[in-house]
Amino acid sequence: MTTQENLNSINKLSHDLRENIEKVVVSNNEALDLAIVAILCNGHILIEDVPGIGKTTLAKSLAQSLGCTFKRIQFTPDLTPTDVLGTNIYNQRSGDFDFRPGPIFTQLLLGDEINRATPRTQSALLEAMQERQITIEGSTTPLPNPFIVLATQNPIEMEGTFPLPEAQLDRFMLRISLGYPSELNEGLIVSRFQKDLNPDELINPVIAVDDLLKVQKLVPEVMVAEPTSEYLIRIVRATRINPSLDLGASPRATLFLYRAAQAFAAIHNRSYVLPDDIKFLALPVLGHRLLISPQSRLRGQTVDSIIQEVLDSVPVPVE
Repeated sequence: MTTQENLNSINKLSHDLRENIEKVVVSNNEALDLAIVAILCNGHILIEDVPGIGKTTLAKSLAQSLGCTFKRIQFTPDLTPTDVLGTNIYNQRSGDFDFRPGPIFTQLLLGDEINRATPRTQSALLEAMQERQITIEGSTTPLPNPFIVLATQNPIEMEGTFPLPEAQLDRFMLRISLGYPSELNEGLIVSRFQKDLNPDELINPVIAVDDLLKVQKLVPEVMVAEPTSEYLIRIVRATRINPSLDLGASPRATLFLYRAAQAFAAIHNRSYVLPDDIKFLALPVLGHRLLISPQSRLRGQTVDSIIQEVLDSVPVPVE
């Protein structure tokens, strides 16, 4: 296939996904673009916002739009690792143990309110999210392909929640925030509510699993010129020396930002990455990985302002 044919395939998928999801989700285009970017990169998504915004609806719509197996876990404080991964059950007939797989054995896993589970249960996802496999009692089992975690969490309510460890946050490719709808969009939400539409009946798969895997393999073909690649690396490295941060972005963040920029360029019908693509993706890719120092937090600094400060300090390559 030619480069243009590859771009057409990616564009068709992104258009079909967006059109399908918008049947039930009234959201800004940026959030949908980011969700599609993560799907194209086989990356995990953290959807973070206040209650009632539509986090779970977006996650379910994404899952239903793809021809993938889908399971949902409602994370609670009493959830155990075996509830997620599965367990060995003694078989009296055979006199041996049979493995009963948990809900993690799916292609799209919705982890609803993930920060309500204990750190012990949250850590059960670490190997799965990074290596697409799980290990139980020394036996390693691969997970289906693709394997994508769509996790939601409420950043405001602290009672009964446990902060996600940095190691797990770093495994999420993107953090998405939907934000409150505009007046026009809220009117559309009310209009749909009046019609009593069932979201599950409106969403149908728009692509088969094999076709999704083929499209995902096309993303790395998008060109990243050397000056643009160096610009990306300088941005990530600048977070590690910023005095306002106790923890900068990891090399994994560099790779995620690189691949996300390729997918973002592709869904906008470009075979090359622009510095503006990297600027746009800097916050959703890097924001949840950075740890602000207590002194900076007391001075009123936020992740958004620090990333903007970093972007302002790194010279943009000029063609």
